[in-house]
Amino acid sequence: MPVILWVVQALLAVLFAGAGGMKLVMAPDSLVPLMPWVVDFRPETVKVIGALEVLGGAGLVIPAATSIAPVLTPVAAGGLAVVMAGGAAVHIGRGEYPHSVGNMVVFAVAVLTAWGTYRSYVPR
Repeated sequence: MPVILWVVQALLAVLFAGAGGMKLVMAPDSLVPLMPWVVDFRPETVKVIGALEVLGGAGLVIPAATSIAPVLTPVAAGGLAVVMAGGAAVHIGRGEYPHSVGNMVVFAVAVLTAWGTYRSYVPR
């Protein structure tokens, strides 16, 4: 697998582990200044989103690094792309267009990572 793909996977993993970890450990009220959209969701929903992000971040690196079920790496990247699409939809619905651009960029990187890792790990 190309080095650039590993670097992108690692950066995405750090991004999602950090963002998801914050959603998991911080109280919803303390998240509002950082993520105003949380007021539109139940605290349990925010925790589930955080858990999905942390698990997806781990799924970007661990299967590929250990060679245990490496096909899970593109699945994790695809799942994170879905999370980012949902995030962009929430931001657009709230009129937070600058935030939606960030979601769309991460969505595109996650899709490209899914495609690149799929090509690397799935036998032809």
